[in-house]
Amino acid sequence: MSLNSVNTNMGATIALQSLNATNSALQMTQKHISTGYRVADATDDGAAYAVAQRVRSDVNALTSANQQLGNVQGLLSTTNTALNNVSNTMSSARDVLVKLADSNTQGTQRAQYIQQFNSLVSNMKTFFQDATYSGKTLVGDIGGNSGFGNVAVVRNEVAATYGIATYSGSAFMASVSFTGTQLNGAATVASLIGTASTATFMNQLSALGTAMAGFGAANKYVANQVSYNSDKMDALNSGLGALIDTDLAKESAKLQSLQIRQQLGTQSLSIANQAPQSLLSLFK
Repeated sequence: MSLNSVNTNMGATIALQSLNATNSALQMTQKHISTGYRVADATDDGAAYAVAQRVRSDVNALTSANQQLGNVQGLLSTTNTALNNVSNTMSSARDVLVKLADSNTQGTQRAQYIQQFNSLVSNMKTFFQDATYSGKTLVGDIGGNSGFGNVAVVRNEVAATYGIATYSGSAFMASVSFTGTQLNGAATVASLIGTASTATFMNQLSALGTAMAGFGAANKYVANQVSYNSDKMDALNSGLGALIDTDLAKESAKLQSLQIRQQLGTQSLSIANQAPQSLLSLFK
């Protein structure tokens, strides 16, 4: 191939190829800088992008799990507050029962203590009725409340669940709502608060303590799970950043270099395109 040809200009061809390569690299660098990602889509690095999408999905799923756990935290906190108030009221009710167990408590005084006890029982019922969060309760169907039933909350990104048992507030109320006949007899009242296994009031007080311990442990578990999920999301995001984030300082330096190369390439192509014009002087 002749070097003195107007049909084929190898200098211009080489300069054009170099300029195209520089422009392509410049576009890629500008993309990295504008998006902040080394791997912004599958065209950058298909394998890395696939991994990144999976990690993003895990983070989103953990976020949803923490939202569900947050709802359960509210329900557990409400339940613990209600049971704690019931427990305190039961202590007051036990004091009244002790007075009623005394055979010397008679007449008007006994009637007043019975009224006081029934008022405390009614108060406990309202605590159970109000132990709701977002329309749900963990303490039984008291006065028509809905949502009574065991709870299985999603705790992680693969939809594994954590189960929370419920406490039967309705059974509790049935066991401590004593009749007038029961409260009128000192010996009968004494049996309700005695040490025998059939002592109804004390059995319910013990069961209430067990339920409070269970809900407290569940609340702690949920709080720990929320904290763990948050830490895991931080770790996933850190790994994701190492995989796909761009080094902006490096890209900035590369951008300046490519811009200079682009200018030089343009000038080189211009010079190469002017070379065939020198052949015109041969025909003058």
